[in-house]
Amino acid sequence: MERVSVLGSTSVGSTGQDATWWRQAVVYQIYPRSFADSNGDGIGDLPGITSRVGYLRDLGVDAVWLSPFYPSALADGGYDVDDYRDVDPRIGTLAQFDEMRAALHAAGIRLVVDIVPNHTSNRHAWFREALASPPGSRARERYVFRRGRGADGELPPSDWTSTFGGPAWEPVGDGEWYLHLFAPEQPDLNWADEQVRADFLTTLRFWADRGVDGFRIDVAHALAKDLAEPLPSQADLDADTWGGAHPLQDRDEVHDIYREWRQVFDEYDPPRTAVAEAWVPAHRRSRYASPEGLGQAFNFDLLEAEWDAEAFASIIDGNLALALESGASSTWVLSNHDVVRHATRYALPTGTDLVAWLKSDGTDPRPDVEQGLRRARAATLLTLALPGSAYLYQGEELGLPEVADLPDDVLQDPTFLRSRGAQKGRDGCRVPLPWTADGPTLGFGDRRAHLPLPDRFRPLAVEGQEADDASTLRLYRRALAARRDLQSGETLEWVTRTPTVVAFARPGGWTSVTNFGTAPVPLPPGRVVVASAPLEGAALPGETTVWLQDDAS
Repeated sequence: MERVSVLGSTSVGSTGQDATWWRQAVVYQIYPRSFADSNGDGIGDLPGITSRVGYLRDLGVDAVWLSPFYPSALADGGYDVDDYRDVDPRIGTLAQFDEMRAALHAAGIRLVVDIVPNHTSNRHAWFREALASPPGSRARERYVFRRGRGADGELPPSDWTSTFGGPAWEPVGDGEWYLHLFAPEQPDLNWADEQVRADFLTTLRFWADRGVDGFRIDVAHALAKDLAEPLPSQADLDADTWGGAHPLQDRDEVHDIYREWRQVFDEYDPPRTAVAEAWVPAHRRSRYASPEGLGQAFNFDLLEAEWDAEAFASIIDGNLALALESGASSTWVLSNHDVVRHATRYALPTGTDLVAWLKSDGTDPRPDVEQGLRRARAATLLTLALPGSAYLYQGEELGLPEVADLPDDVLQDPTFLRSRGAQKGRDGCRVPLPWTADGPTLGFGDRRAHLPLPDRFRPLAVEGQEADDASTLRLYRRALAARRDLQSGETLEWVTRTPTVVAFARPGGWTSVTNFGTAPVPLPPGRVVVASAPLEGAALPGETTVWLQDDAS
């Protein structure tokens, strides 16, 4: 059997002084505006999260990753930050943040918060000062301002387009333009500026001093930029021939920034953790995850993979090798706040254009809901058996599907607004959680929700699933409890790799077996620990994963 290995680890579970807790942690992402609304204003909030800490404890997660909760105009779901050291008053207060953190820690759950360093909001005090100051002023050096082309600067400095559509430059009325790789409400910071660097070190210490255990770094690959004249064209940027010298992303000097951050993280006992959201080629990912840098980086490869045995096996191989190279542990992700939920992706034919599918309100093609959920449960159980940390997105433990048929008048994503409706955006995976089967918001809040919950969420509500032993929620609880007992070391040995079956053994005498096909296959020997679907005698049904404990263990 082929052996794949990364560095050893210790067990996860307590909130003691374990500096390596993150290596095999299960981290649950909370999108705070859609988790639980305590005051009935339609927006989830920190007291709502605090009220559900028992749910998170019973689920069995090791940490919560809290998406942005800072003051924001919500031009991009909170990723347009007005103040990095405060809480949006619609979500709570700093005192309520402390109460939430204390409740999580008391339940044995660590807290990771989102940091958004590539850009501020256009309401940030620094940006307001920049707009009130003349060209060439110190205030404008914190951002990326450039003189426009043309006699009066009436044309943008380049033809670059933003991630959300439309130009990446916005005029300010005096011949200068500012860069925004995302929405116009998200002006890019100039990370060559010492004030910018120093201020973010202050922000990291502010939250670490409040007891935050780690940080998720948004757009970690884009901070360092080469804006020397002449600026390249958009066609040049799209050519994808830059390697590590792309003008706007994944530049080598970005790691100088993270070495400074690592020094701050290591001031604490235990050291604060960090994970990079770095959409970079696999061979470039390791530097973000190095011990001298952030320490861990998201692996989105399974999130982008089709339902295919060889694709899963190859991705596992590749990422365990990268983890060995960086000294980090790998991260396994199937869903998050930016992508179509995996219960729906697996319900669609291979190769489906998800942008077009969302635009069709989820009707072309129609998803096979039962198959999608069956595959999602199997994929989740497979990933939870892997060495490394697993990141879960709120609602996946309920088997929630994507809500593709949200009406245009409730959509909030800048992708929809900036593309003038050509793309529907990400709101369909951000619909609030259903806690009860009745009520106007299915238990999310008292009266309304910022995104409407569909009736098809009613049978998926927490209260019903808690009482159903066959539910997806109960499956997650069983799997996370078993994982906590079984997980040790960071190695696996391949047992089977065929076009339909993937099986690997883990230290301690247990094995994960996934049948990617539709026909049953013989069930290997061993005691069944947990299965993603009912077993059929001595057979493993199609699109099912099972964990087996060796009889001698």
